[in-house]
Amino acid sequence: MRISYKLATAFLPVAFLMLAGCAQTSQMAQNDTGPTAKTAPGLWSAYDATFKTAKYIDLTHAFAPVQPVWPGFGNAKFKAAVAGQDIPGYVSVGEEFTYAKHGFVATAYDLPTDQYGTQLDPPAHWNPMGATISDLPATYSVRPLVVINIADKVAKDQGYYLHVSDIEDWEQKHGLIPEGSVVMVRSDWYKRWDDINSFNETPFPGVGLEALKFLHLKRHILFHGHEPLDTDTTPNLEGEYWLMHNNFTQAEGVANLDKVPEAGALISIGFAKPLGGTGGYARYVAIAPADWKYGVTLADAPGAPLPEQPYPLKRDENGVMRPTAD
Repeated sequence: MRISYKLATAFLPVAFLMLAGCAQTSQMAQNDTGPTAKTAPGLWSAYDATFKTAKYIDLTHAFAPVQPVWPGFGNAKFKAAVAGQDIPGYVSVGEEFTYAKHGFVATAYDLPTDQYGTQLDPPAHWNPMGATISDLPATYSVRPLVVINIADKVAKDQGYYLHVSDIEDWEQKHGLIPEGSVVMVRSDWYKRWDDINSFNETPFPGVGLEALKFLHLKRHILFHGHEPLDTDTTPNLEGEYWLMHNNFTQAEGVANLDKVPEAGALISIGFAKPLGGTGGYARYVAIAPADWKYGVTLADAPGAPLPEQPYPLKRDENGVMRPTAD
């Protein structure tokens, strides 16, 4: 099995540190050094050495009341949450929660479909015997990330499909696709997201059935992802049908793949977990090496405390909370 130099150098330090961390933990247990030990236990050493300085790239569209959606569904509606029952002296049933009166606000979402925005499709989307979103294991968490770029071909033919030959070209440069990885197909279609008519144009870039079979049956990936909201433009959506009836998942509506290295990065996979859900509102984040040109580090965005808004939050005409100058 050939592993690319870039991929190997990206992951060997993590693997080494994980092993070293486990050895340190074992030694600490033997020596009973307790909480005063200076060595980081378990995987914390890998985090300190690699993930603290890594670059993080969000691959996710925020879902909104106005955005592209398959026309068979509808758009979401956002509105202020209201009290569902009386709390004497505090709130009456049907009353909207406000900062001024109650000290907090909340939002109610009317979501006509779980196939909305950046998503993770489980087999149950098409397969009556398939796993639902709440059945997916915790191992859907962090995986190697592969990005196959077909954007140049899509620029010449917007209906271009990923072919097996595109996968083989990637492997000529980077080595075999790692087993259990996530393969994202870059088409740059996501750049049309804010122009709904343009995004919904047909044909759009697809992923061919033979390419899907190759990725799953030959390379044994976890799942693939693409930027449009469908896998292909065939009359029966043959790619999506094959995936779901063979108990595979897929990502749709992915963004920013032009800002991610083709090899050597990881992907963090997060999704809502409604019981028995047939789709998942997903959050995908690429984790790239520290010297990658795009993304933010923990030093750039530590996350706690978060920065305040430039103006107070108010609901716009679609019910979305936005900072608004008076």
